[in-house]
Amino acid sequence: MKYLLTGATGFIGVELAKQLAQDGHTVHALFRNETKTARLKSFENVRLFKGDILDTDSLSGALKGCDGVFHTAAFAKPWDKDSQTFYKHNVQGSLNVFEAARKAGVKRIVFTSTAGVISPSNGVASNENTPRKLDYFTHYERSKAQAEEEVAKLVKDGLAIITVNPTRVYGPGQLAQSNGVTKMIKLYLQGKFKILPGNGKSVGNYAFIDDVVQGHIKAMQKGKPGERYILGGENISFADFFDLLSDLTGKSSKLYKMPIPVMRVAAKAMEIRANLTGSPPLLTPPWVERYMYNWELSSEKAIRQLDYHITPIEEGLSTTIDWIFKNRR
Repeated sequence: MKYLLTGATGFIGVELAKQLAQDGHTVHALFRNETKTARLKSFENVRLFKGDILDTDSLSGALKGCDGVFHTAAFAKPWDKDSQTFYKHNVQGSLNVFEAARKAGVKRIVFTSTAGVISPSNGVASNENTPRKLDYFTHYERSKAQAEEEVAKLVKDGLAIITVNPTRVYGPGQLAQSNGVTKMIKLYLQGKFKILPGNGKSVGNYAFIDDVVQGHIKAMQKGKPGERYILGGENISFADFFDLLSDLTGKSSKLYKMPIPVMRVAAKAMEIRANLTGSPPLLTPPWVERYMYNWELSSEKAIRQLDYHITPIEEGLSTTIDWIFKNRR
């Protein structure tokens, strides 16, 4: 098979390109920045196409002869001075990809959204159908939710789009913005990560990169158009996550609990500074609000319908830790 892969230079994109190529498929990897293509160039069966999801002409060229599309490209930063940047890339850019795929006669599309659009949990793990009663916290989440609304319309019009919703992805690979969990692990191992958000009891869901890659591929093979699938891992609190890191490495780094009100003040100060200087903040008020909730999520639907596999977090973290130590700089 031949696939177009947008976001090919991102964390998930690179690992997905690698796996597809190893499986014998041809990958048309869309990229914007030549300096980020080194790993892609090392994979057999990967052809590079310079382009942008906002440039429809470049999409048409990259789509020639493709059987399917993996649309992983997104503007996933926590902040931008112009909030419309999120909607321009994540909504309009996605519509550009879908329309170009329709014109090219592509059979199936896997769209990478985010588990951030799923409802926070309340004692029971949330799933794809859990009603969301809260507004979205960030422009990233809101723009992804809008993109999913557009997907629903296009599926009704006959376009075969399957949506996947990765949770907090971690593991070996590019230490990009989208691999923030692995960057956090690395800082902890270096003794440079000192903050425990809130009381440390907030629960999140952590997905190993190899599982997420396989989840994308299985969604292409088995997913039902119009459906969305949470690609997650195990649910664990911040405190237990770092305790597990300590147990696996024998390293213990003192963490200091930072109350939510203090985080709010710090985040607001960072946001004001960012708006004045244009320099991205480490934290924003909407992201602080997310720490007030639990994010226990269930991947049962993906397990049942896609044969999705979850790597135990001890195994995934051990692999990640080994990779970090082997790639010290």
